[in-house]
Amino acid sequence: MAVAITGTRDTRHRENAWYSALFRVYLAPWATQDAQFYIGGAKGIDSLALCHLAEESRSRITVVVPGTVGQQPAEAQRTIEQCRRRGRIAEVVALRAPELRTAAFHARNRWMVDRADMVIGFPLTESAEGSGTWQTLNYAAHLGKPRLIVPV
Repeated sequence: MAVAITGTRDTRHRENAWYSALFRVYLAPWATQDAQFYIGGAKGIDSLALCHLAEESRSRITVVVPGTVGQQPAEAQRTIEQCRRRGRIAEVVALRAPELRTAAFHARNRWMVDRADMVIGFPLTESAEGSGTWQTLNYAAHLGKPRLIVPV
């Protein structure tokens, strides 16, 4: 089973322990040894889910960035490096977009969804307007892929 994870970058409204408990419920059923996770290399849900899966699962983890890891926010870079040092990231895919704008992030999200069997999304809002999380979930729906939506 291949699972793409998408979610808000703004996670400051909850404690990290709250997210860990949430992931134990909504990621654990998919986090088998045979599973493949595709995670964007951003801050927020991406970094929190990466840490959780690196610590709590034996699943294969691929981090996908729209440009390079060095262009990611410092928090995300640290998380990726920590998980790499622990040997928990199987692959980092750098799509090397010439500009880190909305189109590059959408291309990264489509890349992950195209390779996934399902998508788990953690949106901050119920509105799709301007949300990369909802864009990703809607793209998965367009392809007929199952989606698990967990508002945060």
